Amino acid sequence: MKTDGKKLVVFFSHTGENYNVGYIEKGNTHIIADMIAGATGADIFEIVPEKDYPKDSYNECIEIAKKELQQNARPAVKGDVKVEDYDVIFIGYPQWWGEPPMCVYTFIEKHDWNEKTVIPFVTHEGSGMGGTDRKIAAECKGSNTLTGKGLAIQGKIAQENQASAKKSVDKWLEGFGMKKDK
Repeated sequence: MKTDGKKLVVFFSHTGENYNVGYIEKGNTHIIADMIAGATGADIFEIVPEKDYPKDSYNECIEIAKKELQQNARPAVKGDVKVEDYDVIFIGYPQWWGEPPMCVYTFIEKHDWNEKTVIPFVTHEGSGMGGTDRKIAAECKGSNTLTGKGLAIQGKIAQENQASAKKSVDKWLEGFGMKKDK
């Protein structure tokens, strides 16, 4: 497992009304992504769908996410970053219907993952990693995806107890020997 070299944190996060935390200005996964980037010195890139998910109704948002999942959709995303220029890529997302949001797959399918170390992280409200690390590994063909070693943090903790979330992030990164902001 290669954990040195150039690092990138790629994430999708949802703002607006979210389950168990109400209306939020900064997404749960975004909070954790910033912690990882800050602690490792990694560059950071946010996956932003061209068409926003609804912000005023969490139920409407997850219904759209469910339809995208059922259709195996690949919603267009804004911008890009060349993951091929990095050695270690953290990929973060909220758990939606037991899957990463479909826009995460859109991003993954644009790139060559050969010989990259891919480390997943998720925010959730009870499902943990839910096996999505294996799904990411299957999509990041040619990578060394660290299945079973990803980070899962409850969104409510990311929003309401950031000190606890930071301790979890730091401990997790220390396990890879990657924490730089001591």
